[in-house]
Amino acid sequence: MSLLGYEGGNALDALNAAGVNFLWHPTISETSGQDVIMILEDILSGNLELDFLIVEGTPLLGPNGTGRFQMMGGSDKPMIHWLIELAAHARYSVAVGSCATFGGIPLAGDTRLEGTGLQFLSDQMGGLLGAQYKSKAGFPVINIPGCAPHPDWIIETLSCLSEDSLTLEDFDPEGRPLAYFGHLAHHGCPRNEYYEFKASAAKASDQGCLMENLGCKGTQALGDCNIRPWNGNGSCLQGSFSCIACTMPGFEDTGAPFLQTAKIAGIPVGLPSDMPKAWFVALAALSKSATPVRVRENAHASKVVHQPTRKKATH
Repeated sequence: MSLLGYEGGNALDALNAAGVNFLWHPTISETSGQDVIMILEDILSGNLELDFLIVEGTPLLGPNGTGRFQMMGGSDKPMIHWLIELAAHARYSVAVGSCATFGGIPLAGDTRLEGTGLQFLSDQMGGLLGAQYKSKAGFPVINIPGCAPHPDWIIETLSCLSEDSLTLEDFDPEGRPLAYFGHLAHHGCPRNEYYEFKASAAKASDQGCLMENLGCKGTQALGDCNIRPWNGNGSCLQGSFSCIACTMPGFEDTGAPFLQTAKIAGIPVGLPSDMPKAWFVALAALSKSATPVRVRENAHASKVVHQPTRKKATH
């Protein structure tokens, strides 16, 4: 659904222009039933080339490692068996969405589904295909996480791969393209001034920073979500919702409700990813002591009540 919201034109036309043509997709392809099985068998027999194996959703190993919770329609073979066999023939294997990349929502709480990512299980490399897996092009699984991922991340990554223009140096250790995941969701956040002064919102309608009380993990989440707008002008934070770090492994188990900040001794558990706790506490105390009245009062209001002022020119 995110892919079909691509704003650079028609998503399928954009992929076709890059030389990407779907052999089969369960939503956008007309082919079904035994015709799909024939396509997959032609790939496995070597009669049909597979440039991209694109996986959406969590591969399920349950029950008891059999994979029979998730069967491929029209066959008596679990989906995980098809994925393992197809991955051996793929020039590139691409996991799209946080469920396919790290296991995602089915990993939350109950473990009976035995969910996993394609090459990661949460933040541990391995997953369905194993830590040593390499595609025919010599790449590990390429991960495009997000719940849901931005359509540009998908279109542009597939377009670049179709031209073989990406190298291993273009990806982070978790297989995410650095072009998008070399940023934090915090970059470009419209509430950055409140964050700098640690002027925190106390309730959902407040203008202030959402990190201290309302569960925002934008300083820990990788993604250019606030630099690259969705639907022309949007992002979670632009819509006044906290960042839940949906591009990160383990986002489904937060230790607190999504819109509530987990704390120990009053200090948020999830601090900025590259800042020691003692530094953050000291910086927060200093920042709060220097907070302008305008910022402090706007932070606890549902709309801006004090506009920025400027000093009058003097002669």
